[in-house]
Amino acid sequence: MNRFSGKTVIVTGSSSGIGAACARRFAQEGANVTLVARTREKLEAVAADFDPSRTLVCVADVSSRDDVARMVEKTIAKFAGIDVLHSNAGIAVMKSFEDTTPEDWRQTMAIDIDGLFHCAQLALPHLKASKGCIVHTASVSGTGGDWNMTAYNAAKGAVVNFTRALALDLGKFGIRVNAVAPALTESELTRDMLDEEALIAKFHERSALGKHARAEDIAGPVAFLASEDAALMTGAILAVDAGISASNGQPA
Repeated sequence: MNRFSGKTVIVTGSSSGIGAACARRFAQEGANVTLVARTREKLEAVAADFDPSRTLVCVADVSSRDDVARMVEKTIAKFAGIDVLHSNAGIAVMKSFEDTTPEDWRQTMAIDIDGLFHCAQLALPHLKASKGCIVHTASVSGTGGDWNMTAYNAAKGAVVNFTRALALDLGKFGIRVNAVAPALTESELTRDMLDEEALIAKFHERSALGKHARAEDIAGPVAFLASEDAALMTGAILAVDAGISASNGQPA
């Protein structure tokens, strides 16, 4: 498939995990890709296999409005437009509520939801021009609760409803806004969890398909939502969770 030939896609949080896999998928389907994250070395490692003429590496922290403004400016300077914004950058604080500090809470909100606000608002003039689309990385943690992840659950819950509300506001411009909601996915964010065999076994027991996701498993649904194949989808929260949400997380 070559659904994004001639189109420009920004992928935040693309130095590893889901973001890196999605950036590769967009590039494989012909897109110009702006890779965005806070660490240049990791970004350049991901970009090493990309076509340099269709790739921009941009170091930015999405919680900084100034950084996001520069990201948009650099993308326009190189590619002259924006067709897809994939806001994927996020962090997770895995602590009990009692141990979660105000700094933990604020940093999680700053990156996981404030970052989406900054990216959408600053890219908006260019998305209006292209009648483009936005895809957020939400989480099943935004539609239900988890133990010891209050800040992350609250932030991803905000992502879910921000997606729905933004879809209503931007539909008049021909801009679609959707989100994927993964469950446990292999990434730097979940490395410690994946080392806990008992936890993973419990997750697999609760999953209809008996497994967790690789980052590449999320890239396909993201590309679908960003493509014309999903032309009538907006405000959707697409679960990509091996069936966890089908039973509300309860074991058989």
